[in-house]
Amino acid sequence: MKDTFSFDNPALDRLRKDFPGHHIWRSRRWDGRLGEYVATLIDPKAGVDATVMRPDPVELRAELMREAVRASGAYRRLR
Repeated sequence: MKDTFSFDNPALDRLRKDFPGHHIWRSRRWDGRLGEYVATLIDPKAGVDATVMRPDPVELRAELMREAVRASGAYRRLR
């Protein structure tokens, strides 16, 4: 079984480069196939939620961008 951190996936590599405050990887399903894209927070300045999971890299990127806004406190200024 391949390690979900090191397999060849350009979208995953790009997410890792763009969001260094998170450990980004793919989960494994019960049947051994690759599951959701997961981002675990390692730098509190980069997000609020400890773990974010989404079914594809586009949705994970959008959520990580929202997390960055939340961490900066910018969403409070919008109210």
